[in-house]
Amino acid sequence: MRAPRRIKLSIGDDFDVVLEAARSGAPWAFERLYHDLAPAVYGYIRLQGSAEPEDLCSEVFMGVFAGLSSFDGSEQQFRSWVFTIAHRRLTDERRRFSRRPTVPTSDADVLDRLGGDAEKEALDALGSRHVHELCSELTAEQRDVLFLRVVADLSVEQVAGVVGRSNGAVKALQRRALTALREKIAREGVTL
Repeated sequence: MRAPRRIKLSIGDDFDVVLEAARSGAPWAFERLYHDLAPAVYGYIRLQGSAEPEDLCSEVFMGVFAGLSSFDGSEQQFRSWVFTIAHRRLTDERRRFSRRPTVPTSDADVLDRLGGDAEKEALDALGSRHVHELCSELTAEQRDVLFLRVVADLSVEQVAGVVGRSNGAVKALQRRALTALREKIAREGVTL
């Protein structure tokens, strides 16, 4: 049996101090919590296919900061709590967009948002597209589990809490997702 995976917690021993300062309204504490988790939250939301990942990430952290007084726990539990909020907001977004169809973005809107390093943006887009293509055959539950485990770096127990499933169900979903990805990559003949 494998030893449980240790999740890297970046705030560490200072977490209680940072959390209490954030509860008291200290801007530096909000910034520390945000910078610690925002890249992972944004990555999770983006890989899940959010229509507006930046807006949704901001919405998640507005909810996190508004609810700080109700949170009680360790840094690892905080991370799980933040991803529970992200998962719920993503579910809400999906429901919202399923009720009203989106209008395709015009070329002018796309050009307005472009900028920076074109080569890097192109490679990022290709990488993102390939990940989306690879994951397109997975069930929504398999994608949720896989992204929460890999991108959010949550434990099996934390993922089970976020998605409302048992530890065994999370392990089974992860195993099936990885098997499906492995088979798809093998069919594509990708070499490393």
